[in-house]
Amino acid sequence: MNSSRSTGAAGYVAALHALNGDNRLRGLKPRAGIDFTSNDYLALARSPRMKKALTAALETGTPIGAGGSRLLRGNCKEHEQLEAAATQFFGAKTALFFGSGYVANFALLTTLPQRGDLVVIDALVHASIHEGARAGRAEFRLSAHNDVGSVEDTIRDWRAKGGMGRIFIVVESLYSMDGDFAPLEALVTLADRYEAFLIVDEAHATGIYGEQGRGLTAAYEGRENLLIVHTCGKALGAAGALVTASSVLREFLVNRCRPFIFATAPSPLMAVAVREALLILEEEPERQQHLASLVAFTHRAIAARGRASGSNSQIIPYIVGDNARAMQLASKLQARGFDIRGIRPPTVPAGTARLRISLTLNVTENDVTEMLDALVEETWDDLR
Repeated sequence: MNSSRSTGAAGYVAALHALNGDNRLRGLKPRAGIDFTSNDYLALARSPRMKKALTAALETGTPIGAGGSRLLRGNCKEHEQLEAAATQFFGAKTALFFGSGYVANFALLTTLPQRGDLVVIDALVHASIHEGARAGRAEFRLSAHNDVGSVEDTIRDWRAKGGMGRIFIVVESLYSMDGDFAPLEALVTLADRYEAFLIVDEAHATGIYGEQGRGLTAAYEGRENLLIVHTCGKALGAAGALVTASSVLREFLVNRCRPFIFATAPSPLMAVAVREALLILEEEPERQQHLASLVAFTHRAIAARGRASGSNSQIIPYIVGDNARAMQLASKLQARGFDIRGIRPPTVPAGTARLRISLTLNVTENDVTEMLDALVEETWDDLR
């Protein structure tokens, strides 16, 4: 007897076969080659200073695990110290620490919008935002990517059909797969016009953009209708996420946010690591400057090879289109020593499978030059 059929797993097997047939079957691969794929933009994940801070924390009694939720015994001094430091660093009213960026986005959208409200999300935001909007109580609608007019049309249409509740506009400041920037100034203006809340995910901008890496929202921080998610597992080299918001919204989250209330608190050691990362941003501005220089160098080098980079940030998409072709190209570059991964639907829209090239301080200009030369050689047939 077929064991998968007898256990009811046949449907899963069929689904996996379908993914494989569409060149979308995924698997876990170890790290190998020069890093052109991680989000460790400032190379803090293995920095000696971060290691020293964690070692010192362990030696002075910081627990590895929190042992409970924040509302029970899991509220450690390290969490509160981080939130105080983050409030000061970002110029915010308050900050609240979550276990991950995914959890933070999901938590906000399943807690703050209520029945009768509207959530408008950019079509290309993170999966966690899509999932939070689907799981939440409010209506939600997609707006065309980086199209403020589309956001406004969506709001007007909803109001014209009798919508009377609060409005939440949700975007990323820097999009993770396309490397392009949101029109934040226009979105802030739009949110004010419609008395809407604006939620901005700074996952790929925190630590890199803005004065001392405070993010692209730094100029707007402290507004009552603005919530910002600063992911800590990318440029900050640790794990978790900080949500900055007004004191009223923070208190509401502490009292009503189920992913916060019922989850074991993040490791106090991660709170120490994130706090150290914020200090590094203040005290070592050369990291941010070095990355900006590397990004500029790379975009010039791409242009010199007759290519269009598709962005002007540290995230460079190389659109291939076909799933199989994207994975074949990624494999060829990996075989040449460059850790570049293929990205396929549903992570990106159908027909836009790509290589996602990520620039970090884990690579040098020479690494970039060699990688771009290899990319040109491997795609030479595409140009003819």
